[in-house]
Amino acid sequence: MSHGPVHFPLGPFTPHEDNPILAPQGDTWESGSVYNPAAVVVDDRVALLYRAHADDIVSHVGLAWSDDGYRFEREPEPVLSPSEDYDRFGCEDPRVIAIDGTYYLTYSGWDRTQSLLCLATSTDLRTWTKHGPLFPDFDTFQPQGRGETGPWSKAGGIVPAKVNGRWLMYFGEGSIWTATSDDLLTWTPTVSDTEPPVMAPRPGTFSDFLVEVGPQPLITDDGLILLLHNAAVKNADGSVRYTAGQLLIHPDRPDEILAELTRPWLEPVTREEREGLVSNVTFVEGLVWLRDRWLVYYGQSDSTLGVATFVPGARHSDLLAPS
Repeated sequence: MSHGPVHFPLGPFTPHEDNPILAPQGDTWESGSVYNPAAVVVDDRVALLYRAHADDIVSHVGLAWSDDGYRFEREPEPVLSPSEDYDRFGCEDPRVIAIDGTYYLTYSGWDRTQSLLCLATSTDLRTWTKHGPLFPDFDTFQPQGRGETGPWSKAGGIVPAKVNGRWLMYFGEGSIWTATSDDLLTWTPTVSDTEPPVMAPRPGTFSDFLVEVGPQPLITDDGLILLLHNAAVKNADGSVRYTAGQLLIHPDRPDEILAELTRPWLEPVTREEREGLVSNVTFVEGLVWLRDRWLVYYGQSDSTLGVATFVPGARHSDLLAPS
């Protein structure tokens, strides 16, 4: 995977002045919400694999294309839809990487009781082979718990290069964990959910309630691992507020955090980010390098889809000027 310079922290990112770049449309599968996208560059174009649903909140994954990373044309039908018992009420929150001509898509399968992290593969982004839940007995909300028992897992970000001779994934909603693989299909957690995770919620911070893996991790120019993550606080009235953080991790010890941001690098500001199906949410799942810039794609309050830009070497004020 080719990309531009990667240093910690990555950014600053400036939200696009024409956000949201995608919103609900029509009266069928994407008429209610369009959000939480994965992203990958294919032949110098950005492909977005985004979550969408009607008012029934049964999620599908749609596909859209852009030459500039900002203006997208959508394909008419979803490319991944509920079909199995484990995802019969939703294929949610995709992340994607491309390795040796194959796309590896992690997503959350929802059966209205459990959310389980699942894997699908494709060679064209349109026809997908489902490989089922990856960690069917794992509860990523440990050690803090979520008030219920039973398995639960979301959010899988695969590092697009081997680490210590094996493929590495960061996964989890609630807390963040690691898993390894020899073939990119079968994954084994490095510890059980009764042992300490890589990262758990930090009391009194912007990750007080939960942390969750963002897009695919990156290898920095110094050889370290950069992990963008989502974080949430829970208010007294039960509502939540989602922002985004970054971690720097040692490659030889992938469970060792070397540094982390103490303030969010992306947070709800605009009306779309403050009001929606779930209000006060900026939720990052897509990150690509296109020509001279980093583009990060995120859900706005579980309703619409936005993009933010970082151009290395540019002045922050330059990114605020109309294009």
